[in-house]
Amino acid sequence: MFKKLIQSNKPLATMLIRAQKEVFSSIVGNNNARTKGEGYDFVELRAYESGDDSKYIDWMISSKVGKPHVKLFHQQKELNIKIVLFLGGSVYFGTKRLKQELITEISALIAYSCVKQNDPFEAYIANDDLLLAGKKSKQLFAVRSLVEKISEYDVFGKKMNYRDIIGKLYKRLGQNSLLFLIGDFFDSKDLDLRALSLKHELLVIIVRDRFEERPSELGNLDITDPSTLRCTKVNFTQTGLNSYIKKVRSEDEDFLLKLKKLGIRHVKIFTDENPAQKIFNIMSRR
Repeated sequence: MFKKLIQSNKPLATMLIRAQKEVFSSIVGNNNARTKGEGYDFVELRAYESGDDSKYIDWMISSKVGKPHVKLFHQQKELNIKIVLFLGGSVYFGTKRLKQELITEISALIAYSCVKQNDPFEAYIANDDLLLAGKKSKQLFAVRSLVEKISEYDVFGKKMNYRDIIGKLYKRLGQNSLLFLIGDFFDSKDLDLRALSLKHELLVIIVRDRFEERPSELGNLDITDPSTLRCTKVNFTQTGLNSYIKKVRSEDEDFLLKLKKLGIRHVKIFTDENPAQKIFNIMSRR
């Protein structure tokens, strides 16, 4: 399958190789539970107590201090990872590269990290419907299949319906999971994550192009909206731009405030950035 991908889409294959190399050559934080028990990561050394397993006694330290001491470790638990991709028509935009391409790379980084840590992942595409994009898996081939599906997904004419999507996610994802929600999150006033955040741990990844937040003065242009496929006249004069920038800033501030109140961690990544380090940082702050 990978040879076929290399032959048919070399840029996508190059991105996959880069993402895999960044994940497997980097120190990505393990998904440690907050309880102490059997595992791989050393926590502390303490005096032996009745009921402790004798196989964890550190005999060298015990002989030095004259009392038996045991080693404690982080108990490692398998996480259920869900990658939810908000692919409306608006992601078909970018001055450096398309937001859809950046979302594809971010998904590859997360999925490869799951494979590295032996955590199962599955993925969904969300817009006016909720589609399964990748079945639950821990295998490398599942990452390649997911990346190909995201890259080839036709976003034209797809509009975001946040209210319905969140309701469907709440009903469909019964098991407690770690959810990565990835999209540009424009016009997110109807995006209410309260119920979902009580059931799952959420990480929000906002994907933007810098031009969207601070566009240049270009005059009056006819632009086709990829979400509705309607052609409209847009005023890119300074007066129109000031009004637009103010609106985007206000909506973003409201959205980020909602995330803060719910304790939902988030990160913003632009199309001219390498997303790897930001993704690793937010994944390690668990």
